[in-house]
Amino acid sequence: MAVLEQIRVKFGVAITVIIAIALLSFIIDPSTLSSVTYSMSSRNDVGKIDGKRIGYQEFQETLDKYNKLNEIITGSSASSDEQQRAVRDAAWQSLVDDYLFIKNCKKAGIFVSKDEKVELTTGSNLSPIIARDPNFAGEDGTFSVDRLVEFVQTVQSDESGRMKLYWDYLQKAVMTEAYYEKYAALFTKSNQNNVLMEARQIKENNTTANIQYVSVPVGYVRDSTLSVSDAEVEKYYNAHKKNYKVKASRDIDYVVFEVKASAKDIAAAQEKINACYDEFLASTNLKAFLLRNSDTKYDSKWYGKGELNTVDRKVAEFVDNSAAGKASEVIASDEAFYAVRVLAVKMMPDRIEVKVIPANGEESITPELTEKLDAAEAMTMTQDRMLSGCEDLFDARVNVAQFVTSPQYGQLLVKVVSKSEPVQKKQVAILSKNIVPGKETYNTYYSQANTLAARAGGTYKGFKAAADSLHLYVQNYDKMPESARNLGAIDGTVEVTRWAFDHKKGEVSNIITVANKAFFVVALKDIHKEGYTPVKEVSAMIKTQLFQEKAAASKAKEVAAKVAGLEDMNEVAKALDAELMTKDGVAFASSGAVPVEPVLLGAVASAEVGVVSGPAHSNYSVFMYKVLSREEGSFYNEDDAKTMDAQKAQYYSQMIVPVMSENKVTDNRARFY
Repeated sequence: MAVLEQIRVKFGVAITVIIAIALLSFIIDPSTLSSVTYSMSSRNDVGKIDGKRIGYQEFQETLDKYNKLNEIITGSSASSDEQQRAVRDAAWQSLVDDYLFIKNCKKAGIFVSKDEKVELTTGSNLSPIIARDPNFAGEDGTFSVDRLVEFVQTVQSDESGRMKLYWDYLQKAVMTEAYYEKYAALFTKSNQNNVLMEARQIKENNTTANIQYVSVPVGYVRDSTLSVSDAEVEKYYNAHKKNYKVKASRDIDYVVFEVKASAKDIAAAQEKINACYDEFLASTNLKAFLLRNSDTKYDSKWYGKGELNTVDRKVAEFVDNSAAGKASEVIASDEAFYAVRVLAVKMMPDRIEVKVIPANGEESITPELTEKLDAAEAMTMTQDRMLSGCEDLFDARVNVAQFVTSPQYGQLLVKVVSKSEPVQKKQVAILSKNIVPGKETYNTYYSQANTLAARAGGTYKGFKAAADSLHLYVQNYDKMPESARNLGAIDGTVEVTRWAFDHKKGEVSNIITVANKAFFVVALKDIHKEGYTPVKEVSAMIKTQLFQEKAAASKAKEVAAKVAGLEDMNEVAKALDAELMTKDGVAFASSGAVPVEPVLLGAVASAEVGVVSGPAHSNYSVFMYKVLSREEGSFYNEDDAKTMDAQKAQYYSQMIVPVMSENKVTDNRARFY
């Protein structure tokens, strides 16, 4: 009992915690505990902005909003990888603006008041974001106050909520732009050139030098009298440590089993197209036929010479060389089998210029409508880029107004004002059967990948041995970042990247399937954490740099000794066994300068006219030089100086957020998307 009492006294707190956890396990569902633990883990963070963790749920809610906005603005959802990436970038930037940029603006004493917001969105000082929005354009294509008022009044009655979402987005965009303008003004308004600075800038840009010089290469042969110690490497590393900061990365070895169609799969695709080939030739309703039988739908587009190369070179050749009514035999390619019918041939333009105005409810073309149409700005239309309902305008007469009905925009009044030179185009029907790997083929490749994964036994050593015994080619990707999305020619390998960042050094994956077209078995060779590259990994590179610097300094001393006392550049060139070169119009200023190596340019700027000077050296060359003369022109004036200042100001404004974000923003979106 005494022993038990002693344990109770000494370990009372620990025992209490253990008992509490045990009781909680009865009260709380285990899946709930797991969910809470996961949500609290930093691995569930999409990123961090100025100390604030951005969880997956918060970012996804923001992303959902921007996806809806994208649909409202473009009329379609983001479908391609590039479009989806652009929407994610916009959503992320909005969070950076909220949690970092605008926050820092307010710390600096910058605010956008409610009155300013009203003026910028609906008042007399409209933001360009509002003024240029096509939703608020009148019939003449310019901004209409009435359209804006009508939109704002309709927002609250829109049951879908789409109009409110868009209006809120516009207001926020206007406010954010105002903050950017005010913050940028802190730099542009305070970075003013006074009269003396401007005069110096103009003088430097108008001053050029005519020079003679010789260049002696430092060379790359190792000088045995020179050495670089570990202490010197360490000193250089510490002085330039920021240059060695790196993101987290992984070194992987992997074997990829890319699934390719077998001879049996190719024969199956050919058999399918042969089975419906005769019906394709006889069909009078090709749209319906292709919908049932082809891997590509009917396309009513008219194709010019060579345009069908995007489908297949052999298909394009047949169409280009065939008249209307002709049909091809079955055409074999690497990825599909095709059969083609040329349906019609005609001359038509590649593009047309069209004037368009809304005309809902109009029954006739009045002089007032004609006047508005003539005042409208012409737009370019092609077969790939046109307003719906305007497809027949390629055959319309020039400068003849007519009504057309657009499924998207209602009734329109249009007029073709010009056309490009007509060229021959053809309308075709293409029956296609893609060559795809069958189930048996997939199983064969999967079995090979499974054999490797099983023999590897989960270890890097086992992976290498298994790959050797199976005569498999092992590929590698060193310093793979978390944002990596492709391995070799295979895109969409995000699952491989995620696996590598979620496992320990030396582990081997099970089979990772990528887009049903490749099986990966991956070994994690090494892990590089975010931070600074260890000095040992960059030691060789630093030693080379330091050795080259010492070699250049040594060569400069050697040159100085050889030309000591010489006052003629011809004698200098002879003493150094180097070619004497001449350049005119060398200027220290950036504008219009004749290109020479920077170290020589800097030396020439301060050299005395008529005096042999040097040596000046870079890591690769040693220079002796002489300024023959300096000339002052008048080609650079005050307007040029102001333009240069404006360019600098624009650069400063573009760097505001990147500089703010340094060490303040961590972007982990690659873990999730």
